[in-house]
Amino acid sequence: GRPQGEHLQLLLRRSREAKNCAYCPYSRFPVGAALLTAGGEIFSGCNVENACYSLGVCAERTAIQKAISEGHTSFRAMAIASDMGDQFITPCGACRQVMREFGTDWDIYLTKADGTYIVKRLEELLPLSFGPEDLKK
Repeated sequence: GRPQGEHLQLLLRRSREAKNCAYCPYSRFPVGAALLTAGGEIFSGCNVENACYSLGVCAERTAIQKAISEGHTSFRAMAIASDMGDQFITPCGACRQVMREFGTDWDIYLTKADGTYIVKRLEELLPLSFGPEDLKK
């Protein structure tokens, strides 16, 4: 199920903390993400830009890659944080597809700079998606 109470607050806080580590000298748009595994571990990530723009990586993918590199492939939730004032941060299309690789039945907490959030299921963020099971058809 969804993280509740202290666990949810920890997930949200870890996304904000990760944002503070962002390397974004070009866009000046820091983003942090915190990924909750099915086993209850949290992996955080930030965006890392590069002078060759296309080599940069988003916070969401950084968190996923860290979790995968530690043997985790089942996820329950992700919180994403940025400094976007009045708008909720949303993952880019590439991140949505990478997230989709690991199922559609998990929660994404989209936050505003003031800490408020909304929750979306990944399947809501990437409807009619293509995933690993489609390669077997």
